[in-house]
Amino acid sequence: MRIVMKFGGTSVENGEKIRHVAELLRQFHMDGNELVAVTSALGGVTDGLLNTAKDVSKNGKVSQVKEFIADLSKKHYDAINVAIDDEDIRSECVEVIDSRVDELEKALIGICYLGELTNRSIDYISSYGERLAVPIVSGSIRSLGTPSKAFTGGEAGIITDSNYGDAKPLEDSYTRVNERLSPLLTDHIPVVTGFIAQDKQEIITTLGRGGSDFSASIIGASIDADEIWLWKEVHGILTTDPKIVAEASPIPQISYIEAMELSYFGAKVLHPRTIEPAIRHRIPVRVKNTFEPDFPGTLIVAEQQCREDVVKAVTLINKVALINISGAGMVGTIGTAARVFSALANAGVNIIMISQGSSEANMSLVVNEDHLEAAVGAVRSEFTTNVVGDVAYDREVCVVAVVGAGMDGIPGVAGKVFNSLGKAGINIIMISQGSSQHNISFVVSSGQALEAVKTLHGEFELDKQCRGSQ
Repeated sequence: MRIVMKFGGTSVENGEKIRHVAELLRQFHMDGNELVAVTSALGGVTDGLLNTAKDVSKNGKVSQVKEFIADLSKKHYDAINVAIDDEDIRSECVEVIDSRVDELEKALIGICYLGELTNRSIDYISSYGERLAVPIVSGSIRSLGTPSKAFTGGEAGIITDSNYGDAKPLEDSYTRVNERLSPLLTDHIPVVTGFIAQDKQEIITTLGRGGSDFSASIIGASIDADEIWLWKEVHGILTTDPKIVAEASPIPQISYIEAMELSYFGAKVLHPRTIEPAIRHRIPVRVKNTFEPDFPGTLIVAEQQCREDVVKAVTLINKVALINISGAGMVGTIGTAARVFSALANAGVNIIMISQGSSEANMSLVVNEDHLEAAVGAVRSEFTTNVVGDVAYDREVCVVAVVGAGMDGIPGVAGKVFNSLGKAGINIIMISQGSSQHNISFVVSSGQALEAVKTLHGEFELDKQCRGSQ
């Protein structure tokens, strides 16, 4: 099989775990598989890079940079000493780390003196997490006797637009990646940085936080992989957050559309854009546990499987706010919704959910809590006439989403959802369901959110469903 394997920060947190990953890759390679490994930064490094950059842009303390660089270097030296046995490979790796750390230190000191931090410089600084990790992972593989070569995302061929912080891959990336990586797969294991790429001017860009999964999906589509494996610290995609429901269990198989819905509605296992390239090329995506590799995990496929599972999962989004826009002047006034959405778009506000009654007298929106003030201000500024009478908001809310492709065309699912919540005494503030019928999402007060998830998880017996497909 030709497989792209992505390893997250927990999987490569330190030298011992990097060694485990290298041994895992070596074994799969010896079993006759063609592999590309995609790695995230060592645990905590990206946050440290971003926090330090933000701090020194404000306080200008070169001493803070020196202290951070010393700690960062030690963290990676320690990882090298544990992950790599071969002295020559270890020395090569230290040389690469020293060179990149020196570049990073100069950049951070420059930020100290300039006193500003642009999106472009944030991408440059944050890229060093992956750029420091990838030579260690590749070196560990080589120290076990398997040829390997390290690449940044740009070196591997991923070219993006120049939207720093949330760059989009250009179409010719797929051809470039295939040309650069496929010839190596017979005897090498290429190791590629996740999360980062470069634009046409060869300036470093990033795919957004969590973008290492996206990198793996792009590479998988490029080299026509048989599967894309995302190695996590969990057994797969779960029926809900195990911190809320202890009985939450892995879903053996799930469709692309269900995985997309879950990623959008708060499930943190997948990056929301991760499987877009996989969908286009119909490549199965498997989510597995790095430290229990024999467990099958969750397989994400094109077609819905196990049709008896009407609902697959229940998920929760917190840190959101509800905005209610109302006014008698909205009734029959053409273009009101368009003006609302344009005002919010211009203010950079992302809308999570929308609901409008047929009377047109009010419109309810859910936005990220961080966007609330901008959203309310934008709507109030847009409507200075008497069209909108009131713009009210509520911070103490959460969104609950019930997801399952099996709901499509099945009568009574919504009734079962809301009947069970009514029996549990949970008040529904707002409801939204798309015509695809792949999810039912609704808003409840923050104080009732956890109980709502527990009630629905039990109502649909999610911990017992679809066990036969593993």
